[in-house]
Amino acid sequence: MSTLGRIKHILFGRPIHSKLAHHERLAVLLALPVFASDALSSTAYAGEEILLVLRTGGSSSLSLLTPIAVALVLLLWTVVFSYYQTIHAYPQGGGSYRVSSENLGPFWGLMAGGALLIGYVLTVAVSVAAGAAAIIAMLPMLQPYAVLIASASVALIATINLRGARESGLVFAVPTYSFVLLLLVLTGTGAVLAASGHTEPLDNSRLGSGAEGLVGLAYLFFIVKAFVAGCTALTGTEAIADGVLAFKAPEAKNAARTLVLMAALLSILFVGTSWCLQYFHILPMDFSEPGYRPVMAQLAAALFGDNSVFFYLTQAATALILFLAANTGFADFPRLSMFMARDGYLPRQLTSLGDRLVYQNGILTLAVLSVGLLALKNANTHGLIPLYAIGVFLSFTLSQSGMVGWWLKSKRRSWKKWVSFGGAVVTATVTVMLLVGRWSEGSWITLVALAVCLAFFLRIKRHYDWLAKKLNVEERDRIPKSKTIVLLLVPRLHKGILEAISYAQALTKDCRAVHVTLDERSAKRIRDDWIRVGTQIPLVILESPFRSLVEPIIEYVDQAIAENPGNTVTVIVPQAIPKYAWQGLLHSNVATVLKKRLASRKNVVITNVRYFLE
Repeated sequence: MSTLGRIKHILFGRPIHSKLAHHERLAVLLALPVFASDALSSTAYAGEEILLVLRTGGSSSLSLLTPIAVALVLLLWTVVFSYYQTIHAYPQGGGSYRVSSENLGPFWGLMAGGALLIGYVLTVAVSVAAGAAAIIAMLPMLQPYAVLIASASVALIATINLRGARESGLVFAVPTYSFVLLLLVLTGTGAVLAASGHTEPLDNSRLGSGAEGLVGLAYLFFIVKAFVAGCTALTGTEAIADGVLAFKAPEAKNAARTLVLMAALLSILFVGTSWCLQYFHILPMDFSEPGYRPVMAQLAAALFGDNSVFFYLTQAATALILFLAANTGFADFPRLSMFMARDGYLPRQLTSLGDRLVYQNGILTLAVLSVGLLALKNANTHGLIPLYAIGVFLSFTLSQSGMVGWWLKSKRRSWKKWVSFGGAVVTATVTVMLLVGRWSEGSWITLVALAVCLAFFLRIKRHYDWLAKKLNVEERDRIPKSKTIVLLLVPRLHKGILEAISYAQALTKDCRAVHVTLDERSAKRIRDDWIRVGTQIPLVILESPFRSLVEPIIEYVDQAIAENPGNTVTVIVPQAIPKYAWQGLLHSNVATVLKKRLASRKNVVITNVRYFLE
């Protein structure tokens, strides 16, 4: 095994046999960390996004935080119910993309697929940016390195995922369940302190006054804007429906159980922490403010003490789950890409399973896109979140609309289709509210990105359709009859050339050896060597007054093509292969250049005859 191969096995593990694929599937308790970490981690920043809006309405508006959280949980269960149906209707996976494609039409399927792919890139970027912020809350001196911390986290999570689904589930289980446990302790501590009459003073300097005194429709719009800001709490809900095939059998049943468990935990954590934030008067800080802390870090400091063990444990668990929430993107982006690539809307390389039975090209693509976005937005969650929820809610809407179509096609009478219909109306309304309410913050960028994705998908589909049309064998097609002319390139006579001569003679009688000479002395030497070796192949010597070894050969090949229309010209390129890779630096790369230049010629076959230098 090569050194590179050994390093690959150390980093990513040894290849897994296809027969063992079922061992890589996930049980409920391992699937929850893989697929639900995104949804659960939104507890760490969704409340902060709501408070960023509510604080502009003055102290009286802060009491709306818990009611808004409850309203969001009701919306969550509507969406969960719809995806519960989707899982059982489409146990082969595919989620919103498959449901929309089959029940609404291919265009709407592409819309859902594009929205989800954008959402998964943003999931990774938002999660690791929020995780970096949680680390900075503990170690403020790291603030200038936020982008570096976030990018390194993406690289680490991508590496873990390249090792396989089961290993990623084992790695992510402890941090995810630790986060859930610590947030339950945090909420319980808050309830105990509240019962004893303890509270925190309100910092009026962080309150705004831009929305104070609003009444009527203006006040309603203010509440809607706060509700829309908190919709990030629902992101990640669709992940389980997209990845049903990653579960142990029975796949649909286990996926549905995981979905319900995730929704129950998210409901408790989100409402509980929102109430604590409201009761203890926790308000957001500006990202650039010295000593910046997210609201959850402030809450942990208020309840456990600024330098207590529980404060650091909570922050460490929050940072870990935020980093690991990016794993939801890595779990689903490659699978969704595979479905779309299989349908011809993305490059087919995305359908290939790697050595570890993961779609490695999808994982690497997601990592590159996420790091680019983090660098563009300086790893600032407040700059990323306005772009985040629109694509997710658009996919919610299309998925639920697709399920209405599925119920209508099945012609079964059921009240469930009305739940899907109601859910589609609600999520469509939220999508519009997200778009309008966050337009000035850049929500329109998501629409532009989606339009670019759709154009990209359709262009790829046209190419594959054109390719199929060109390559498909029709009844009138016959195997063409043609002759081949062999041109053997001879830089000088050596053992490798002798093997190439033997190969050339086995192909055809119409064979010529071609040598490019830069001076008369080398021409005489090759003629003498050619006579001495005793081959019947004629030697053609090409002069090169401009000292190029490549151009005379290209011109001669073009001449041979012109003289033999309809026939194939086979160019044999002998190449000595050194024992060690570094020795290749000591050899000219004329063979490589020739192969690249000749690759664009029609009716030209390039054959590489290698001689290994043992």
